[in-house]
Amino acid sequence: MGLRPTRGRLVGMGMRLNAETSAARLVGRLSRAVGRGGGTTLPGKLLWKVDPGALDALAAKLPAGVAIVSATNGKTTTSAMLARVLGSRYRLAWNNSGANLASGVASTLLSANEADLGLLEVDEFALPEVMQRVRPRVVSLGNLFRDQLDRYGELEHIAERWRAAVARLPPTSTLVVNGDDPLVADLADGRAAALRFGVDDPRLARPALQHAADSKYCIRCGEPYDYAAAYVGHLGDYRCPNCGHGRPALDVVARSIDLQALDASVFDLVTPAGTVRVRLPLPGLYNVYNALAATASALALDASLDEIAAGLGAFTAAFGRFERIEAGDRQILMLLIKNPAGANEAIRTLEEGGVPANLVIALNDRIADGRDVSWIWDVDFEPLLEGVERIVASGERAAELALRFTYAGFPPERLEVIPELRAALDRGLELVPAGGELGLLPTYTAMLELRQIAVSRGLVRPYWEGAS
Repeated sequence: MGLRPTRGRLVGMGMRLNAETSAARLVGRLSRAVGRGGGTTLPGKLLWKVDPGALDALAAKLPAGVAIVSATNGKTTTSAMLARVLGSRYRLAWNNSGANLASGVASTLLSANEADLGLLEVDEFALPEVMQRVRPRVVSLGNLFRDQLDRYGELEHIAERWRAAVARLPPTSTLVVNGDDPLVADLADGRAAALRFGVDDPRLARPALQHAADSKYCIRCGEPYDYAAAYVGHLGDYRCPNCGHGRPALDVVARSIDLQALDASVFDLVTPAGTVRVRLPLPGLYNVYNALAATASALALDASLDEIAAGLGAFTAAFGRFERIEAGDRQILMLLIKNPAGANEAIRTLEEGGVPANLVIALNDRIADGRDVSWIWDVDFEPLLEGVERIVASGERAAELALRFTYAGFPPERLEVIPELRAALDRGLELVPAGGELGLLPTYTAMLELRQIAVSRGLVRPYWEGAS
């Protein structure tokens, strides 16, 4: 039988936690004082190394508990939407810088002096550890796409880790899942406290699954799914013709969707609390999915439908995901690309809104991007290239990008290879006439570096101060 901590021991544990957190906060202040964004993660790295259990204690102090958001694609945007919806209801401890490993979570909770609710975007591989420590009130799982195979392995490996983590959730925790993703939807099977979201508008379905779609086979018997509608990658209305496993009944649904080019997405938001017409000032069907995940999570956190509609309607994009940056008499349109599914949706969005005549596409292969860049061969670049006058391939793997575009049939004389990002950005802007727009499609670390270049030129604020 375990021993209850004595009063003296509890006091000692509290003093130790106070000393650890004070030291970690001091490190963060010093880091920021010298102008380094590392101040968003360095305190948590120190605390995590010294005492991982401090994460448990910090989370337990939040009176309204913790909400977690995870997904391969869209977790930053979903978290930001949820923050917009909940901001008038709760004081938030939110890792809005995107630092989503355990160290970033620890840094966020360190700064939660006056917060009511922890709002934590969590990396999909770090999710089980963080979930076990913070005992979340709500967990939102958006999707599982093939991403960083060298780091994460196959989708089924991540799904099994998530399944084990969900099995340890307290029965009082609400699980929010994307019902249109077979691997993710199945995690809520048999769970009472669960909300399932998805899209129901066959007009927007693709004519067939894309060749890069991931979860094509029944998770129960292995037969290929039949899709009544395929929306984004393998997300859609699926059913196994052999065993009958299919998309579950949805609790939160988007219907009658009107994608208004690069300006907005308008849809009927159908929920257990009622239906409302929402105008989301972001393009793309993938952002409708993000809004559905945020809605279901907000409902689980007691937000009203009016609060949700108002928050989504006033939302602005998370940094680098879909961002317009004024650069003198020109404009930069930045869309993050990081895996086949995300890149294909960014391309689809550009096609609907008008592809800029000049593009800078940047590919890095750092740890946060994934060392294996073979995924670019699964991206449907060909439709994008038809209307483009000139492409600048940049980043550490610019040569591979240039090869991919050459195989896609893009004329070599209209293709420039400039690995250094600052020089590539300058060349791209040089190609754009006054009043025109440069399309910028970077992978994750390239996006961060390009934004830092924009910060150094006074075009945007640092990302740790929030998106501009």
